[in-house]
Amino acid sequence: MSNAEKLITIMLCEIQEHLKMNGEVDAAFVKDAILDDHLWGIEWQYPGLFGDGGREPTPPEVSFVADVLDMWTFVERGYANLAAGGKARVDAEAAPFAPPRFEGFDGNNETEYMSIARFLVEKLDRFTNFKGRAFNSHMPSIGRHRQMLEIFDGIRADLGPADLSADQLISILTRRGA
Repeated sequence: MSNAEKLITIMLCEIQEHLKMNGEVDAAFVKDAILDDHLWGIEWQYPGLFGDGGREPTPPEVSFVADVLDMWTFVERGYANLAAGGKARVDAEAAPFAPPRFEGFDGNNETEYMSIARFLVEKLDRFTNFKGRAFNSHMPSIGRHRQMLEIFDGIRADLGPADLSADQLISILTRRGA
């Protein structure tokens, strides 16, 4: 969208909000997507709006963040469902990365990734298990997430809906192949 198109769209959203009009498209959501520079989110929220020919490819940063959130969903759920002995083993063998909790991305140097994660969770209601988190790790995390994803991707293919085992969690958290 050009800057003029963004301005016109935001103004139309504000008119719709002011008139308290309820339409098929949520004006507040569209306005947030434009102001936060997450135009991809409009297509995610309204996949049929543009038809097959008008869809833009998902930006690689968005795909990466979605993959990270998916991985961390499995990691946190797997750890939560371990028996006490399994948790103790993960805590000992994966220290200092245990107990595992997704903290987000660095707010100073990875702000685009942090903003994408927040938008996916808070605005698009994806990965709702992370709702209410700050998404600011206060330290660079992209490299670590990439390394963890390399291990997780090899496990994910055969995992299905099952929980991660203690061995798998240790492997992912320490970024060492099984």
